[in-house]
Amino acid sequence: MQQTEMAHVPSAVRDMQLNGVSEEMDLLHIDVETDVVEDKPGREDAQCSRNVLRKQRNWERHIAAKKSKRKEEKQRRKFNRERELGASADAPQFTKRVMKAITKERLAEAMVTGLKLCVDLSMTDCMSDKEISRLAGQLRRLYGSNKKAAQPFHLFLTDLREDSHLYRECIRMNDGFLNYMMDITEESCLDLFPTETVVYLSPDAEEALETIDADKVYILGGLVDESIQKKLSFSRATELSVHTARLPIDEYMVKKDNAKNFHSKILAVNQVFDILLAFCDTGSWTEALKAWFPQGKGYVIAPDDSSPLPVTQTFDQCFMLETEAHVNGQ
Repeated sequence: MQQTEMAHVPSAVRDMQLNGVSEEMDLLHIDVETDVVEDKPGREDAQCSRNVLRKQRNWERHIAAKKSKRKEEKQRRKFNRERELGASADAPQFTKRVMKAITKERLAEAMVTGLKLCVDLSMTDCMSDKEISRLAGQLRRLYGSNKKAAQPFHLFLTDLREDSHLYRECIRMNDGFLNYMMDITEESCLDLFPTETVVYLSPDAEEALETIDADKVYILGGLVDESIQKKLSFSRATELSVHTARLPIDEYMVKKDNAKNFHSKILAVNQVFDILLAFCDTGSWTEALKAWFPQGKGYVIAPDDSSPLPVTQTFDQCFMLETEAHVNGQ
């Protein structure tokens, strides 16, 4: 019956109906393909990945900005400390490049005329890996203090072998370690200096250090000892047959009552060095110990402290005094 009806329909009309059905099918086909494209697996994940990357880049920029701000603040504090140690109040504000050049020049001068100080690194066999890592950090801080000093020391790291764990840790932990302006050697301090000029600083020494002598070479035992082995640095000094001395803690400080009843005179290498630097700057053990002896060690400056001990004059200081006396006609 349907075929009979279609037979009576004009061909033009029939073609139009067929074309309409064909166009509707084409539209239906397009819609289906569009749906398939929109629902294609992974597109949503790709959009999410782009968002994650964008957030990550923003976070990295934020962290970089914070690091830069911290670095600038650190440099500002450093400049203020140097100005307080002796620079005049109206000194010009130098750029970082100029400050770096000044520091480099000052360290270069110290390697020619500065007071000599060695860190004896021959005792690393007595230390654990953790202790060696801590020592590498202390050496970094020691060098940082020397860079800031108005009158830096000429530093030596002795008995430091290139194949040692400590050497590798120093390179790993200390940025630019191989460019440090100090002498790094595998030789012993006695290979470099006469025995009679060496003063080995040890907390177990009987004699207290009174002055810093320009003709002497001061040795710090490079040792981190969490197991508290007794008298290691003193034994090393005895082995070398050199003169020993200790910081004058007993002469200028007293024990302070605390809840843990803890008192210790054992200091890190960089802490001893900071005290020596402060004494060279001020000529006062009281000021040096007050500023740099750690409060957690259970000692405070004695209330009836004596007058500051003099620092042995260096050649430059003697020359300046003689020149001033000549100008004044003395």
